[in-house]
Amino acid sequence: MRELTKDDVLAAVKGGSVFASGGGGWVDHGLEIGGAALAVGKPKLVSVDELPDDAIILTCTAIGAPAGRDWQMLGKDYIKAVQLIIEKYEGKIVGVMTPQNGMSSTINGWLPAAALGLVVVDATGDIRAHPTGKMGSLGLSSNIEYETIQAVAGGKPEIGSYLELIVKGTVARTSNILRTASDMAGGFIAAARHPLPAKYIKEHAAIGGISIAIDLGRAIIEAEPFGPAHVLETITEKTGGRIIGTGKVRKKDVHYSGAFDIGTIEIESEENTYILHVMNEYMAVEDRGGKRYSTFPDVITTFSIETGQPVSVGNIEEGAEIAVFAIDKAKIPLSSSVKDPSVYPEVEEVLGIELYKYAFEEKKEINV
Repeated sequence: MRELTKDDVLAAVKGGSVFASGGGGWVDHGLEIGGAALAVGKPKLVSVDELPDDAIILTCTAIGAPAGRDWQMLGKDYIKAVQLIIEKYEGKIVGVMTPQNGMSSTINGWLPAAALGLVVVDATGDIRAHPTGKMGSLGLSSNIEYETIQAVAGGKPEIGSYLELIVKGTVARTSNILRTASDMAGGFIAAARHPLPAKYIKEHAAIGGISIAIDLGRAIIEAEPFGPAHVLETITEKTGGRIIGTGKVRKKDVHYSGAFDIGTIEIESEENTYILHVMNEYMAVEDRGGKRYSTFPDVITTFSIETGQPVSVGNIEEGAEIAVFAIDKAKIPLSSSVKDPSVYPEVEEVLGIELYKYAFEEKKEINV
C-alpha cells in the first residue's frame, strides 16, 4: 500500500493516454479529478493481494462518448455514484478499481476513494480502453445468474438533464440501461458498478493495470525533454509495441450515436492507406485490401508526429501527420472480459467487421 501523489496523477494521465486507444476520456479531466482527489484526502493504491479474499471492490467509471456535446461530469458525480451503491448494497465496500486505463479513466476511482475512505485497487477490468461496459465487466457479461447493481450520476441540472439512477439485474441488461441514461444526460455520466470480492478480482481482472500506466507515464515524462521522436521510441521500447505506419489523416468519418462515437479514420502513407475502425476507441486497423494489422484487445493508439503525444479520436483532424501504434495482446495482462466471446457481437455488428475471430481464433502473427 502506498499513498498516491501529484506525480502519480500526471504519470497516470500520461501512461493512461497511451492505453486510452483513442478514447478513455480527456487529459484535462484526468488532471482535474486527480487533483481533486489529493485535495480532499489521501488516496492509497493497494495490490489486490493485500486485501482479504472477501473484501468487496467496486468498479468506478464514466460511460459515454467524447463527442457528446452537452454533458457534465463533476467530481461530486463520481462520489455520488459510489454513494448510491453503498446505500443499497448489503455489505461493506472496501476499495474501488477502474474498468480501463485512459486519459482520465485511469484515475476514475481516486476521488471517491479519497472522499469516502476507500482504497484504490491496482487492477483494471481491461488494460486498455473499450467501448462497452460489458468489455470491462470481468467476464460477467454472459452470466445470467449474477445479479449486479449499477448506479450513475451526472448531467446539467440547469437544463434538466441531471440524472441519478440505480439498477439491479444481469450485467448485460443493466449495462444497456446505463448507456441510455448516459445519452439522456448529454453523452457522458459517472458510474459505479459490480461489487465483487477480491478473490474474484484476483482471478478475472488485469492485475497491476494502474501501476503499468503510471510506470509508462514516468518513462514518458523523462523522455519528453529530448523531443517527440525520443518519446515514441521510449514508449515502443517500454511496452514492446510497434509502429504500424505513419502518414497523413486523409479522411475522418466518425459520428455520434447513442452515446458512442462510431466510424472510421483513414491514414494515408506513401506505401499504404490504413483504416482505423472506431467505436469510441480504436478497435481494429486494416488496409484497403482488408489485411488486418491489429485488433482489440491489442492496444491501438494514434500519436502526433509533431508532438509525440497520443491523439484521441475526438481530436484527430484531417491533414494531421499521425503514427499508428499497437501493442500486441500477448504483451499485456488480459482480463476475463476481453476473452469472453459474448461481448463482441454487438460491437462487430456496429462496425461491420469481425473482431473475435482475429483476436483469438487466428494464431498467425502479422509482421510490419
